[in-house]
Amino acid sequence: MAKRIPEPTTLPRERAFLVGVEIYQEKNLLSLDDSLAELALLVDTAGLEVVGEMTQKLDRPNPETYIGSGKVEELKALAEETLAQVIVFDNELNPRHQRELESLFGEKVRVIDRTALILDIFAQHAHTSEGMLQVELAQYEYYLPRLTRQWTHLARQAGGGGGRSGSVGGVGLRGPGETQLEVDRRQVRAKISHLKKELEKVRARRERYRAQRKRNRIPTVALVGYTNAGKSTLLNRIAKTEIYAADQLFATLDPTTRRVEMSGGYAALLTDTVGFIQKLPTTLVAAFRATLEEIAEADLLLHVVDISHPNAMAQFEAVQQTLQEIGASHIPVLTALNKVDRLKDPDAAQAVLENYPQAVAISATKGIGIPALMSKIAQELYETYTPIQLWLPYQQGQLLSLFHEAGQVEKIEHGRGGVLISGRIPGRLVAQFKEYQAAHPPKEQEA
Repeated sequence: MAKRIPEPTTLPRERAFLVGVEIYQEKNLLSLDDSLAELALLVDTAGLEVVGEMTQKLDRPNPETYIGSGKVEELKALAEETLAQVIVFDNELNPRHQRELESLFGEKVRVIDRTALILDIFAQHAHTSEGMLQVELAQYEYYLPRLTRQWTHLARQAGGGGGRSGSVGGVGLRGPGETQLEVDRRQVRAKISHLKKELEKVRARRERYRAQRKRNRIPTVALVGYTNAGKSTLLNRIAKTEIYAADQLFATLDPTTRRVEMSGGYAALLTDTVGFIQKLPTTLVAAFRATLEEIAEADLLLHVVDISHPNAMAQFEAVQQTLQEIGASHIPVLTALNKVDRLKDPDAAQAVLENYPQAVAISATKGIGIPALMSKIAQELYETYTPIQLWLPYQQGQLLSLFHEAGQVEKIEHGRGGVLISGRIPGRLVAQFKEYQAAHPPKEQEA
């Protein structure tokens, strides 16, 4: 008689209880309910199961437990009732809040915040050595002031569970009078310093690649947008590639660049970048500086918006805020209003085009509007000229040559140390000349 092979089983997911707090003086792009719904999607992406939620509105956070003492008791009862193993706050908790709450809930329940949750998702989705380095740095910087019980959680997750991070438990020697916590902190600071040096090498390498691209005169288009807006799907459609894309938050993390040929013999490099989200942790923005510089150095930004999402405009504004934070607000922008095929009335997308800069309604999955979008990209990169006046030092002969080759010179005056040049250049080149824009030469350079 044939032996029946049992079907593989999956481990039950950890049970998570969500807590959302609205602080009256804080301005948020999403409502309390919408932000909590987004947190539920993040929890699901992290592999946890939502078993309940609770909200509170406050003038200011409680200095000890963030939420009020009465709500803490209510939360303890709800956590016991739902058998919750993890309590996830939608707001960022400071180390004191976390310590107080964990002491109240006991060792069977972990307390984390939105930042820790996003760090965990990033750790799961980082696959390249660069991506893992950046995530690991963000994790260490986040957990350094929280080095108590949280250390075991970090040792398990840092770097996506890789072997680089090591464990403080392996440290056998201490200095005179040092506590284990001091040893832990010293080792973490050393690790942070090492990771920053490694990422500086990554940054320098990326800078060399960008310089090579500029020498080759191939413009770069960075795809930006809220997480799950459809950037990877759009890149797959345009470049005819098969980059991983899924209907979930932060499905892709590591940047991908593809060369795209356009009509008229033009070419461009399209780079898919990490998705943004409201309340994006500052530790992540800092750690991902090398990657985000790909955006800040692009010739054109293609902002992909999920127009079918009820909070499309709030998501658009969240991305705009982040672009400003990383110094990319000066770069020309095209907007792709994606997922029009999901609208009950696809023509409704046309009605909101004027609310977004340089917008085209598309569907990356169905191919709707792609020719019009590609035409807009080519026009912006190669046909749209911007008036500009510059003071270029003679040492910047390469930029002067670029202006003559790609732009339209209207007036040029040679002075002591450089030239004053005015004319028109393609919009994609404006960023390269930004630091030399001037109405007249510096006083010390005037003839």
